[in-house]
This record gives sequence, structure tokens and C-alpha cells, in this order.
Amino acid sequence: MSSNQPSKPADGGPGGTSPRSPVHGARVLIGVTGGIAAYKTATLVSRLAQAGASVTVAMTDGAARFVTPLTFQALSGRPVYTSPWEHHEASDPQHIALAGACDLAVVAPCTMNCLANLATGRADDVVTLILSALDRTRTPVLLCPSMNAVMWAQPSTKRNVTQLRADGFELVGPDEGWQACRTVGVGRMAEPEAILLAIEARLRVSSRGT
Repeated sequence: MSSNQPSKPADGGPGGTSPRSPVHGARVLIGVTGGIAAYKTATLVSRLAQAGASVTVAMTDGAARFVTPLTFQALSGRPVYTSPWEHHEASDPQHIALAGACDLAVVAPCTMNCLANLATGRADDVVTLILSALDRTRTPVLLCPSMNAVMWAQPSTKRNVTQLRADGFELVGPDEGWQACRTVGVGRMAEPEAILLAIEARLRVSSRGT
């Protein structure tokens, strides 16, 4: 039997459209450093790509020992940067254009070593090199620490985190829980879903021009 009443929108939203995720259409750089939590970053990249983000992945040598670049290339659908000496833009061997075209950057996992490098202005791997070219007055950078609880509690790590926050970096996590070293404590990388929520929240703020 036919009905003259209009059909309901499939998603229940006004006019049949649901609000898009803030990551839809966003250009997101994901930096992956050498921690076992790199396996979680594969899920994050997949979630971002499914939500419509344009995701570019950069990996340190250490990161590539945990997850292959091919994994991230397959999930993101884009070339993966693995070395400061390797580039995909013929006119930009320093990846300056890549940094300038980024709406938001995330380092996940961000190891103790990466925190120290960023806090002291070092740029000797492809991840820190690209981040060094970001204008952080326009482009947010989220750091997702991941390390042993004792490493997280080190005075040097605390100093570096204080400096990074003062420099405008934003931290997501770390969480408390089971760690690869078979101990329980603070230092676990935040879960991909929590990082995705932090990315969405930050992009909403950026879209308002604040």
C-alpha cells in the first residue's frame, strides 16, 4: 500500500543529512615514532581515512621496525614518508610544502626520545623535520605520549612536557594500564578512539578561528 506521507530521512537528521565529522576533508599528518603502540596508530589512520580525512603518514626508522610503511600506505591511500632524504615532491626535498598544507598534526606514539627532540628543537628524523616546518600559530600539533611508567616519571620527561606545553603543543594522554614491559602504570598511549575525539575537538576549535 502506498502512502502520501513523506518518508523519514534514513539517518533521522534534519532534511535527511547528518552532521559531518570535523575531520571530513581535513588534511591530517600522522607522525609515528618507535614504540610498540605504533600498532594502535594503524587503527587511528584507518578511522581518519574512513571519516573522509586526507591522511599523510611519516615514520621514524624505529617506527618502521614495529609496523611496516606499507601498512600505513594501504590504510591512508597515500605515500608514506620514512626518511628526511626521501621525498615525493620533486621541488620540495625538505617537505616544507607538506607541512604548510597540513591542517593538524598528530604524533602517535610519541616516545620519550621524540618528546626530548621536540622540546630541544632537534629535527634529525622525518617526523621532527616536518614538524619543525609547521607554523603552530595556525596548525595544532597533538602529541600522544607512549612509554614505560618509570620513563614517564623521569624529571627530564616532566621538564620536556612542561616546555612543550609552553611552546603550544597539546598532549593527549598518556593513559594508565598494562604496558608492554609487563607492568601497570601511567604511560600507555591513549586509545585510537580517544585520539580521534581529540582531533575532532581541535578541528572544531580551529574552524571557529580560535
